[in-house]
Amino acid sequence: MEHTDQTLDAFLEKLKEHSSGSSGMSPNQKLDSDLFRYSAAPGISGREAAPACLVRGQVEELGYTLTEDPLGNLCYHKGEPDPLRPRLMISAHLDEVGLMATYLEEDGMVRFTCVGGIDARVLPGRAVYLPRSHCYGVIGVKPIHLVDSAQRGKAVSVEDLVLDLGADSKEETQTLVQPGDQIVFDCRGWTEQGSLVRGKALDDRAGCVILMQLMEQLNDSNITFCFLTQEEVGCRGAKAAAERIRPDYSIVLEATTAADLPEVPEQKQVCQLGKGAVVGFMDRSTIYSRNLYQTAFELAQRQNIPIQTKTMVAGGNDAGAIHTAAGGIQTLAISVPCRYLHSPSCVIDPKDAYAVRDLAKVLAKEMVSGRLSREWDGQEIF
Repeated sequence: MEHTDQTLDAFLEKLKEHSSGSSGMSPNQKLDSDLFRYSAAPGISGREAAPACLVRGQVEELGYTLTEDPLGNLCYHKGEPDPLRPRLMISAHLDEVGLMATYLEEDGMVRFTCVGGIDARVLPGRAVYLPRSHCYGVIGVKPIHLVDSAQRGKAVSVEDLVLDLGADSKEETQTLVQPGDQIVFDCRGWTEQGSLVRGKALDDRAGCVILMQLMEQLNDSNITFCFLTQEEVGCRGAKAAAERIRPDYSIVLEATTAADLPEVPEQKQVCQLGKGAVVGFMDRSTIYSRNLYQTAFELAQRQNIPIQTKTMVAGGNDAGAIHTAAGGIQTLAISVPCRYLHSPSCVIDPKDAYAVRDLAKVLAKEMVSGRLSREWDGQEIF
């Protein structure tokens, strides 16, 4: 069991210090720096206070008005919108996948459940962090020599796992964790590997960092910028925010799975690192407007922004909740390709994040200009 003397406030102060020298950085350098800070902040679905605190601190001097709803969504705007032009909502979600304590065993071990979609195969032996008590633990599993041959070839389930905090009794464990406490992957695994970076929660803290840069670069009263909650457990924050804001258009900034690995056929790789922003025509929760899809590719080509098509109908995101809210909202998701999504070691290429930012910026300007058709194009015969 490893303790840390950091309170949450001290932890966040350390992250803020990491950005104290960022004033002279280029936008790309600042994006790289902010990726680390936002990745490190602990915040599973329903427990997004730490990343939300980073957002509040960074937006403070930008002159935006904040509206926060009961779900914890942070939505920012400037001035009064022009009623003669379309209104746009650009969003990213604050929450990360993680674990939540459910039961304390008499021997000091802790049972837990997953919050969001986590492949249990990535859990055994992983170091984790408990923000409330500021301690670290490890995910334990029955040793292999005690597993019978019939079970060895089967995937482990969450019910087979425990959280080991090094405690010898339930009484000791109670001083460290209570049912309902969040458990996040250890943030100390952040590394740079050549042109790539590795860390937890890049889904969707990469999107949050991009959204923050768009707030600095776009100055339009018809745009509302939203940092949303509880995406990983059903896009709950997105629905509430979209119903309240009722925009004409929406851009969702996300991370999407990249399976560009050996022996995976190209058509099943979904997308590839280093090939730019990912825009899909369909996923499991949304059939995207063909008009917006084509416009994104046309703008990217015109502005020389790297872009790629999502090659499989897989996954879903806040677009699924937003596009059906408020009577229907034309929505497009723009994603950063990410290997090992929903694991302690998400891997991205920051150049792809630059492309997502640049594409979202030019698309946002096009949307609020009023030049795009606002009619649904799904009824075309061909």
